[in-house]
Amino acid sequence: MKIEQKRWTEEKGWVPEFKGIVDEAVQLVLLFSATQLLKDLTYIHDIKTAYPKAHLFGCSTAGEIFGTQVTDNSLVITAIRFESTQIKGAQVKISSSLESLQAGEILARSLEKDDLVHVIVLSDGINVNGSDLAKGLTNNLPEGVSITGGLSGDGDRFQETLTFWDDIPARDTISVLGLYGKSLKVGYSSLGGWDPFGPERLITRSKGNILYELDGKSALELYKKYLGEHAKNLPASGLLFPLSLRTGEGENGLVRTILSINEEDQSMMFAGDVPEGVYARLMKANFDRLIDGAIGAAKDSYKAIGSFSPELAILISCVGRKMILKQRTEEEVEGVREVLGDKTVLTGFYSYGEICPFISGTKSELHNQTMTITLLSEK
Repeated sequence: MKIEQKRWTEEKGWVPEFKGIVDEAVQLVLLFSATQLLKDLTYIHDIKTAYPKAHLFGCSTAGEIFGTQVTDNSLVITAIRFESTQIKGAQVKISSSLESLQAGEILARSLEKDDLVHVIVLSDGINVNGSDLAKGLTNNLPEGVSITGGLSGDGDRFQETLTFWDDIPARDTISVLGLYGKSLKVGYSSLGGWDPFGPERLITRSKGNILYELDGKSALELYKKYLGEHAKNLPASGLLFPLSLRTGEGENGLVRTILSINEEDQSMMFAGDVPEGVYARLMKANFDRLIDGAIGAAKDSYKAIGSFSPELAILISCVGRKMILKQRTEEEVEGVREVLGDKTVLTGFYSYGEICPFISGTKSELHNQTMTITLLSEK
């Protein structure tokens, strides 16, 4: 696997600079970028000129990861030339979050199954039910095919997210990349680092990813009470106070982040399901535990791939973590670097949700407020 990276910023332009065709043998270019920059097709044209035979796969973000640097309002590309791995992709449009399950089913069925090893999914970050999307994919892919990915971002604005596979970046789009071949080794992990606070409350009224009542009371009213002065900045401030769902004794808790609120019916829409009968509890950040969570995800994914330095690491971390860590944001990426070593190329983005199994061999699920890492290497 041969990998090269470039980044565009307003201050410096493309670094390294584009000069005509760079590599005709590159099969895949990963592109993570600020929403407004993705709308300017000049940059897409530059990339297609440099890598004329490559497939383009990417999304808008809430921050771009380039090595151990985290930037805003930039474009980061990672061009990959595989030795023996084959790739295929697809995308689908949705008009509402209710179509998320069907979208996952359609995308899974569109991928050839022979020799399929791993699937990376990049989804619309606002108009989607990530739980249903993950379910639609997993239920229609062969056993043993792992799935990781995330929901695209739009800074802390929550207005418009863009995703694409070999097409113009578009809203309400979900894209997948299938990776094929026995020589490809994959490792992955997803960990958080948030602390619970306040009492557990029973979800007494919900529908899919829309929450109406906790303990028989307005969920939005209770949530605003706990947020205090932060409530006026919803839904963005909700990233600082996610919900932890306890589905049963001894089961791993799922974390959910708000995507939008509805003052008329006092409801909140989350990135994934918030089922009735489940207990929910607010969470808040602990700086050191957030960074430890990223390091833990790196260690687990490193162990999963076989404890050797991988060639590529795709990092998808939640925007809520970035909002909390602020100037310390790069510390979680630096922690990943220390675990994986200097030879591994790091790329990725800050997201509105992450998709990954809890542990190797289990089904993929939507997570919020985690650092999710996917390691790839050809051996």
